[in-house]
Amino acid sequence: MPSPIDVVLPCLDEAAALPGVLTALPPGYRAIVVDNGSRDGSAQVAARHGARVVHETRRGYGAAVHAGLEAAQAAVVCVLDADGSFDPTQLPALVAPVASGSADLVVGRRRPVAAGVWPWHARAGTALVAALLRQRGIPLRDLSPIRVAHREALLGLGVTDRAFGYPLELLIRAAAAGWRIRELDVRYSHRAAGTRSKVSGSVRGTLRATRDFAGVLRTVERSR
Repeated sequence: MPSPIDVVLPCLDEAAALPGVLTALPPGYRAIVVDNGSRDGSAQVAARHGARVVHETRRGYGAAVHAGLEAAQAAVVCVLDADGSFDPTQLPALVAPVASGSADLVVGRRRPVAAGVWPWHARAGTALVAALLRQRGIPLRDLSPIRVAHREALLGLGVTDRAFGYPLELLIRAAAAGWRIRELDVRYSHRAAGTRSKVSGSVRGTLRATRDFAGVLRTVERSR
């Protein structure tokens, strides 16, 4: 019998999306919904659909992901947005290289399925950050919120950012540690109706994320 896979879903007001996301998880994939202060009953919806619910009171994407990793028990862990923009049935394709030992970290490269899925300001911000990563020898085209790696290795990286800079710091630390990082295409769709992006949903959100990314880059430069 294959080993179970834990799926960490950072969550802030995603009640409308959770039923579809949780019921689409493949067999053997266990949901850990990290509620980060939702006011729409997300935690209750998640519990009704069989997810393990973890409450993280410190606000921030990185804080929620870190709490989920600490709560996970499986050797291999996925991180997936809870907003319905990613199809969970894509996860096994990303898990396979990690499970087989051919990659240490697999990340998704978003491929929009329709016009307007990925707003111009979010796409432009991502392209800029990805270009900076490639200058550091990290061959990525996206800074995707869908990732797969071994749990203990992720925790061992010592990522300290608890806001939107978390994925960037993770990638920089993983590359510095010599991890084999692989990027695979994933379908990227509109969020579920009734939910709103904290980053790409507005120019303000994108600027806030860019600010966090810049803070991570400054910290990395000072530590060199």
